[in-house]
Amino acid sequence: MAEKTFVDTVVSVNRVTKVTKGGKRFSFSAFVVSGDQQGNVGMGLGKSREVSSAIAKATTSARKNLISVSVRGTTIPYNVEGSHGAAKVVICSAYKGTGLIAGGAARAVMKAVGIRDVLVKSIGPSRCGQNLVKATLNALAKLRTAEHIAQLRDKSIESVVKGSHD
Repeated sequence: MAEKTFVDTVVSVNRVTKVTKGGKRFSFSAFVVSGDQQGNVGMGLGKSREVSSAIAKATTSARKNLISVSVRGTTIPYNVEGSHGAAKVVICSAYKGTGLIAGGAARAVMKAVGIRDVLVKSIGPSRCGQNLVKATLNALAKLRTAEHIAQLRDKSIESVVKGSHD
């Protein structure tokens, strides 16, 4: 079996300070999005005294927590919304050649999944990268393939795709 190639993107690195009796102790928290550009994506949080080991921990955590996303060509099957905390994300499918139109945190998720033609809009007061990533993953987790929807409704794939209004 061939080794999968993953795309890892560091969304944020934060310095955390713990005040103790002997003084201040600094550590780092890293948030990473990882995906194989084949429809699988995950996120991870790692904490350590050094930045590099925090990123390494976050990367291994992200690769352990992969979710599968339904992709149609270079875009998504249909428009979808997701939210986490105060962050709300709207993801719209786009025609081939449109490109990846998304902000920082959502863009990292879309690149990791392998989606190249999509429109992503962040709505709401939250600009927190972690919440935007979680909202984007929430939206992508709602996507279903035409085959899966047809199976749930006990219909043929053609009738689901055609959108029969009989």
